Amino acid sequence: MEKSFQRSALLVTLSLFFFIPVSISVPFILFHGVRDQCSNGGPSSFTQLLSNLSSSPGSCLEIGNGEKDSVSMPLTQQASVACEKVKQMKELRQGYNIVAQSQGNMVARGLIEFCDNAPPVFNYVSLGGPHAGISDIPNCSSPVCQLLKTDVYSDYVQDHIAPSGYIKIPTDMKNYLKHSKYLPKLNNERPNERNSTYKERFTSLHNLVLVMFQGDTVVIPKESCWFGYYPDGASTPLLPPQQTKLYKEDWIGLKTLDAAGKVKFVSVPGKHLQMAHDDVVKYVVPYLQNQPMFSS
Repeated sequence: MEKSFQRSALLVTLSLFFFIPVSISVPFILFHGVRDQCSNGGPSSFTQLLSNLSSSPGSCLEIGNGEKDSVSMPLTQQASVACEKVKQMKELRQGYNIVAQSQGNMVARGLIEFCDNAPPVFNYVSLGGPHAGISDIPNCSSPVCQLLKTDVYSDYVQDHIAPSGYIKIPTDMKNYLKHSKYLPKLNNERPNERNSTYKERFTSLHNLVLVMFQGDTVVIPKESCWFGYYPDGASTPLLPPQQTKLYKEDWIGLKTLDAAGKVKFVSVPGKHLQMAHDDVVKYVVPYLQNQPMFSS
């Protein structure tokens, strides 16, 4: 009987040993927005802040030469550069989290959906991302802006001005679907070109946090940060994400993720990317902190 007891005690000890939850520190990468670069104060200090608050290692991933390429390098190429960089980062091989700001979300999603043989992305926090597109560029009179307003769907503009890749004129859907070289692919919008692999990769996320800024005048409409947009062919009414075709027909898996409770639609006060410290702590940091794993 004593041997039997010892054997049972040994089995209990072994089972406890093999299934003890162990916290591992998952690294994160940050993607900055247009006309910015990792060495600038904003992205640099924000990356450090997130790392300090979460106790997780983080780094800002630069594409090309930073500010200039954020404007002039086509988003397809930016996503490709990000893909190759991530695959070369040894610290990301077991998986990582993403935080992206503004246009950086277009690169982040391209990385998630298009990158072959890449390490897994666990949590993805989107800050002010134009996910459903933007319909206008307000208060912008530069030559670049004029091209975006007058000739956005030409090959030249699509190949030389990055934001052209997510400008979506709801009253010109024919040219958008035919000539826009990035967002229609990213959102699986073309009926005969929907790629199930993009959807599978997007739905593999553990959490998708979509942060919209209530005073945002850069992303128009601001609800694009949640995948809300206008109906095809009209500039009204503004549809919430759940009423868009992208959601209802589940082109990229947003509905699937939402049904599983993995999508967080977050609305915070402030202008574009102006996020209060308490909101960073509440809505961003928890998705960068240590992940429980079970030893086996």
